[in-house]
Amino acid sequence: MPTDEQLLTLAQWFSPAYPVGAFSYSHGLEYAILSGDVRSGDDLKIWIETVLRDGGGFADALFLAAAYHAQNSDILKQIDAQCRAFAPSLERLRETDLQGAAFCQITRTVWPQSIPTDSTAKLTFPVAAGHAAYTCDMPLHATTIMYLHAFVSNLVAAGQRLAPIGQSEAQTIIHALTPLCSEIADHASDGDLDRLSSTSFLADIAAMKHEIQHSRIFRT
Repeated sequence: MPTDEQLLTLAQWFSPAYPVGAFSYSHGLEYAILSGDVRSGDDLKIWIETVLRDGGGFADALFLAAAYHAQNSDILKQIDAQCRAFAPSLERLRETDLQGAAFCQITRTVWPQSIPTDSTAKLTFPVAAGHAAYTCDMPLHATTIMYLHAFVSNLVAAGQRLAPIGQSEAQTIIHALTPLCSEIADHASDGDLDRLSSTSFLADIAAMKHEIQHSRIFRT
């Protein structure tokens, strides 16, 4: 079981207050809402559930676990390169690259042992989180759950800013998707990248469309 200190550290890493800029990314959701693909709280829940189960959520969980299990820096670099290559669009690549760089910078400052100042100094977000969790002796399952829960919370917050979704409905969506975070963390715990897949095609297309969207609030 995670200790209180470990849980509080993970809560800090994946808090909205942690300066990785997560609030500025919608993962393509902004285009989906403005184009009418997502119009209600029910639509938002289904959209996020699909991304979690069949898209970026599951893929990130696998990359996080793979980084956690990486036996040396060369393997870690290979995992990071694969994570970059797996991004389906330029904006998705920027999303994981910039958040990962910010996570590395602040985490290294507060926990100097977490991410060495070398070629691993800049990693994609899930790879950085997995590597830091290993070096700081954080439990993998709890780290993955907290990472995915933060991902869900951020997308719900983006939906609130763009669609007529109130606070109670937003919190109900997060509560409903919480068990799925645990399920995915269990399923991805071996970090086997041979199982990488993504079939959330509409979300991927929305991210591509967002690149040329004329007026936008979010960076992705």
